[in-house]
Amino acid sequence: MSELRFEQVSVRFGGRRGMTAVDGVDLVVPRGQVVGLVGESGSGKSTLARAAAGLTPLSGGRILLKGQPLSTRQGERRPLQMVFQDPHSSLNPRMSIGDSIAESLSLYGKGAKAKRTAEVQRLLEMVGLDPQRAFSYPGQMSGGQLQRVALARALAGQPEVIIADEITSALDVSVQGTVLNLVRDLQRELRLSMLFISHNLAVVRYVADRIAVMYLGRIVEQGPAEQILSNPQHPYTKDLLAAVPSHTRSSLTPMAIDPAVRAVNDAEPADPHHPPSGCRYHMRCPIGPLVLPGRGICKESDPAAEDHQHAAACHFADELLPAGKAGLS
Repeated sequence: MSELRFEQVSVRFGGRRGMTAVDGVDLVVPRGQVVGLVGESGSGKSTLARAAAGLTPLSGGRILLKGQPLSTRQGERRPLQMVFQDPHSSLNPRMSIGDSIAESLSLYGKGAKAKRTAEVQRLLEMVGLDPQRAFSYPGQMSGGQLQRVALARALAGQPEVIIADEITSALDVSVQGTVLNLVRDLQRELRLSMLFISHNLAVVRYVADRIAVMYLGRIVEQGPAEQILSNPQHPYTKDLLAAVPSHTRSSLTPMAIDPAVRAVNDAEPADPHHPPSGCRYHMRCPIGPLVLPGRGICKESDPAAEDHQHAAACHFADELLPAGKAGLS
């Protein structure tokens, strides 16, 4: 288990006139803890994950593991492993399950064939699968089983950090809970450091020790999971919480159903190619300048989260805000 640290990480696509998908992100995944990274589709979560895995080059900043830059050289052992959203596309359909897992073992110099076979069987048992599944092929297994295989394959590399990118979103609802239980149990047993990415706060709250909220390439709020969920400070976080199905319109306060508030809540996200000046959320914010007069600072000045345990990048984070309505894609 090791600390994973993002320092002013930026990722840009398309050159000078392109899009900045990740913009100056500072984030820490503490040793042996799970950090849940949440936000709408297109907020930059997966791009940040791919940058950590060495699949997307950085445009700025650095990513550190135990205080040292992560190596991206081919053939070197990577102490960080990634589990992708779609297990069907992350596993080779022409390779048996056992061979797919053993491929990671051989890459890191695991002994003779008999030893690799025994290790594959141990890993399959660890993720709750019959060791005989080593002889199966991906096409013979369900999505939930394949995601377990993907977890076993990641563990085969003996990682110090695992990044799980939307690993339950492609699964049936009936299977999601089983996979989440497995992730939680493995993390506790192995004391793994984990960045768990999702657009669903109901999922993240089940596994995360800390939560970071991302919007248009930036972290807008982060802190201990209990504090984020019980006392969110950023309007966007509050809107994400209001989007959880258990919240209903009947539970909203009068301000939350005010026409002006509903209008900005229902507005489309800003164009990531041309993000707005100032606070990037001000065009959808229920306490921003489009709803409340005298808040031009939101349009003019980009708020920065103060260096506190629970920090939010909002000029008016200390004000109470009734839960609004936001759509998650």
